[in-house]
Parts: sequence; structure tokens; C-alpha cells
Amino acid sequence: MNIAIDMMGGDYAPEQAVKGLKLYLSQTDSPAFLFLLGDEQVLQPFLHEAQIPPASYKIIHAPEVIGMHEHPTKALKEKQHSSIAVGFHMLSKGKSDAFISAGNTGAMLVGSIYSIKTMDGILRPTISTVIPRENGKTGLLLDVGANADCKPENLNQFAVLGALYAQHILGIADPKVGLINIGEEEGKGNILAQAAYPLLKSNSQIHFIGNVEGRDVFLDKADVMVCEGFTGNIVLKLAESIYEITQRQNIRNEYFDRFHFEDYGGTPVLGVSKPVIIGHGISHSKAFMNMILLAQKMIETDLMGKMKASFESN
Repeated sequence: MNIAIDMMGGDYAPEQAVKGLKLYLSQTDSPAFLFLLGDEQVLQPFLHEAQIPPASYKIIHAPEVIGMHEHPTKALKEKQHSSIAVGFHMLSKGKSDAFISAGNTGAMLVGSIYSIKTMDGILRPTISTVIPRENGKTGLLLDVGANADCKPENLNQFAVLGALYAQHILGIADPKVGLINIGEEEGKGNILAQAAYPLLKSNSQIHFIGNVEGRDVFLDKADVMVCEGFTGNIVLKLAESIYEITQRQNIRNEYFDRFHFEDYGGTPVLGVSKPVIIGHGISHSKAFMNMILLAQKMIETDLMGKMKASFESN
């Protein structure tokens, strides 16, 4: 198992990425082999200082970096030797089994779609976020920003992808799927929600329970909650602000502490043919460790293979 990591992506790279490697190697007895993408002269001192075993990695020299505010498509085209471009090249050629970056999110999404392609039958890939629930369990919300505008068919596919992720990665045996809406009754909502409801209701691949409202997001009503990326991103940013407020107010609470994104690492791009994980730009060591662990679990469970098979059967 080979995992490629963009060591130059993120506000605190490469120092925190290297520290994340050390945490990861200390947490697993059977680590993946790691391809570290970045400027070799910059990386070597950090790796030496952290005492990362040389046998656990190989540096792939990538001297260019795509900045956080660069235009994704233009940057990928013009910076062929950037860590993100090299990472997608390795993934598309089968030299790595997964790719991780906390760098430019737009470049990661563009690379996912055009370098490794979407699965057959998938109209659009999606990104999700893990939702801590009050009872200690975990839910999933998607889409959270990749697709601000959607068609009903998109939400129907997101539901299948989310249910498979919840089952094989989050360990939820029969995930309940809900449609984010402004009311519980069938027929409520805007045109998108009204048109998506019957598709979800008739979808035999999911356990659809109907509409869920905003008050249900952090409760145990649905394991997978589906919406277009505009709504999903607002919910995600609201959840992030709740955590930030508790920190500023010095409120220590076991539930609210679970809102810290570092506990989950990053979000996978679901619907593309190989594992791609996007991290937060302010990721520290714990987030990098969890991104690697997530990539490893996605490979070990053959999540992408199960998703491909699900859409081939339709």
C-alpha cells in the first residue's frame, strides 16, 4: 500500500506534515509506504529532526507549490512540478494508491475530476463532513461545498455514496439517510428538495427515512444527511464557529470538543475512482495523522471498489 502526501500544502507545511507522519508511524503496526511530495532540500532537515525512519518513505522532488489563492485550473496547468500536480500524476499512473493534501482545495477538486476521473455513472463527485452527534455517535453530511447548485439526481447519488462511506468507514451497519429540508412532511421545500424526495424514496440501495430539519443535524435522526453544497457549507461553517466560540469562551465540554476538525483529518472526494483526501489549510500534526489513517482505511476496505460496483449494478 502506497500513500502520496503533499508535504508543501497547508499554512503550517512542511513542519506539521512531518510531525503528522511521526504520529502516524507511532500509531500503526502495519504502516503504508509513504511518498512525500515536495522540495527535497526543504523536507530533509525536518525529516531528520523528527527522526522519521528512512525505510518508511521516499521523497518525490516537487519544487513548485500551488498557493491557496491561485486559480486551480491555471495553476495545475502551469505548475506541472508542483506537489499537487505530481501527486495526481502518481495516482493516475498507479504509482500510489491514495493522495492527501491540505493545500489549495480548488486544485484538489479539479485534479480529482480531470486527472483520475469520476466513476462510471457518477454525474458529480461530492465532499462530505463528519457530524458529531449528541449521543456520542457520528453522522455524515454531504455535499458541503463542491456543488453549490445541484439537480435531484445529484442528491440521489450523494445519498448512495454517503451511505457506503458511513457503512464501511464510520462502521454504521444500516445507515439511515435523510434529506435536509425545511419541514418533515413529504412535499415540503424548494423545487430541488421536492424533486429529490421521490428519487430517494424509491432508491433501493439506501435506507431513506424522509426529510430532516436543521434541528435534527446534531441528533440521532439520520446517519447520512444529503443536501446541495450551498446549504451544506453553511452548516459546516456554523459547526466550526461553534467550536471556535467554545474555545474563546474557555468552555470545556466533551461534546463540543468533538467539533475540532483535527480529530477527523480531512474529507475524501467521493465519486472519483481513487482515494483523494482534502485537508483543512490550517491542519496541524494530528490532522495529517488522521488523514493518512483515513486513506489507509479507504484502501483496506476497498471503498472505491464497492462504490464502483454499486453504480455498475444500476
